[in-house]
Parts: sequence; structure tokens; C-alpha cells
Amino acid sequence: MRLKDIREDKDITQKTLSEYLNIRQNTYSQYETGQRQIPIETLIKLAVYFDTSTDYILGLTDTPLKNILAVKNTITNRNPRTCRGFF
Repeated sequence: MRLKDIREDKDITQKTLSEYLNIRQNTYSQYETGQRQIPIETLIKLAVYFDTSTDYILGLTDTPLKNILAVKNTITNRNPRTCRGFF
């Protein structure tokens, strides 16, 4: 899981995120260290907060959602007919 890396890349503290999620800071810390599983609702909130996918947070893909959307826009802007139904 890359939760800590994402948070540090955006210069956000654990305290800030724990307040956003309405949880204690040590609970959030346990999510980052893998000592506690992240509830699905919390995972979704984190994806929204970081503007990325849950798969990216979990390490299931190396492409953040916003990059996927940028690729989609680039492809469809070049030739919209070819991409019809692709996305």
C-alpha cells in the first residue's frame, strides 16, 4: 500500500488526514503501517481526498486516476471516432 507515500508527496500530515476522516491520529498511522485494515468507506474518502483511485492507494495499479483521465482525454481528442465505446 502506498498511502504514506501519497500523503508525504502532498505534504499532508497524519493529523490533517485523521481530522478529515474523523478518526484518531494513531488509527490513521496504523492504516499506513498495515497494522489495521482500512474500512472501505475510509478508503473511498481517501481516494476522493487525494483525487486518485482506490486501486492506486492499495498498490494494485501504478497509474493514478487523474493520469488515466489525462490519457483518455488525449486519445479521444486526437480521434474521437476510434475511441467511441472504449471509455
